[in-house]
Amino acid sequence: MMLKGMVAGLVFVAAVGHAQAQDGPVKIGVLTDMSSSLSDTQGMGSVEGARLAIEDFGGTVLGRKIELVHADHQNKADIGATIARRWFDTEDVRLIVDLGNSSVGLATQGIAKDKDRITIATGAATSELTGKACSPNSFHWGYDSYQFSGAAPAQMVKAGLDTWFFVTADYAFGYALENDTRKVVEAAGGKVVGSVRHPINTQDFSSFLLQAQGSGAKVIAIASAVGDLQNALKQGQEFAIFGKKQVPSAMALLLVDVKSVGLQATQGTSISTVFYWDQDDATREFAKRFRARMQRPPSEAQAMNYSGVMHYLKAVKAAGTTETQAVLKKMKETPVDDLMTKQAKIRADGRLMRDVRLAKVKSPAESKADWDFFEIGATVPGEQAFRPAADSACPLLAK
Repeated sequence: MMLKGMVAGLVFVAAVGHAQAQDGPVKIGVLTDMSSSLSDTQGMGSVEGARLAIEDFGGTVLGRKIELVHADHQNKADIGATIARRWFDTEDVRLIVDLGNSSVGLATQGIAKDKDRITIATGAATSELTGKACSPNSFHWGYDSYQFSGAAPAQMVKAGLDTWFFVTADYAFGYALENDTRKVVEAAGGKVVGSVRHPINTQDFSSFLLQAQGSGAKVIAIASAVGDLQNALKQGQEFAIFGKKQVPSAMALLLVDVKSVGLQATQGTSISTVFYWDQDDATREFAKRFRARMQRPPSEAQAMNYSGVMHYLKAVKAAGTTETQAVLKKMKETPVDDLMTKQAKIRADGRLMRDVRLAKVKSPAESKADWDFFEIGATVPGEQAFRPAADSACPLLAK
């Protein structure tokens, strides 16, 4: 009798816990860099992007409040993984967005699959998230290293800048960006003469830049992001390494990088971008609302958080439940359509096949106001901007 009573008690507790989970808030987590080299383009701005999506959706879904939580992964995969497990196991977080650092993104994506939860990478950029590390529970929403590598390198090689040296961040994103760009350079007829790796949050790039200078390469490619990229570009200018004989290539140049380094040093740089605040009337209106809270326009990753969270909430409403598999089905079968994304489809590997825009950094004379940095050019369809399915190592894609 005692054993039966204990079993009944456990069943009752489990039933109550399940009922509370069904009636409690729908929790979304923003796991991002709040204090390190990526915080300028992610950080609290990423939280604000997600919060604006929740507000625009109405603050509730299925009659339940939508609750937003956030945490700093400090650019460390073990810290990010620990937070993700806690959120999934004990705090009933259904979705994690941003992920920021690519190593954190890869680790969290694996945990989400094991726990049957969902992740949307909006800040993490390694193309391996939808390559050999792809997951049926995860999505890659914005930029990636493959897209970054294709904007300018082939054109530069064809213009005679045919020898390259890489100064590469020593973590997953850096490796992916160098590898993807190397393939583009070599396919265009160029040659990579060497590379060197630097740790994250490097303050002194002198030894790395001097090695690049000593190689004699016509292009010094900085395969890094945000804070590290900015430091490398600034110091290359200060040490007079960059010039007519050796030019920099900043494949992953973002809006905040131009703000930090300045138009004088970055003018004329060709890039591709998944979002620019001054792109059209809809993005300008969104940027106006964001700027009122953050005193600056949204970065690419911050805007992608808005888009990803909005699509998730639409899928929850359509599915009539927060159960992962039902929500995933709705997310994958429904085109993404919002103020910055128009009828974009999600591929089986989780890659959102959004259009991207080619852009060129303006000169100081061309810029008419603060944050007026990009001259927007042609639209590149997602099928051309991101890695073709036939070239992917993702097992979810039929060969």
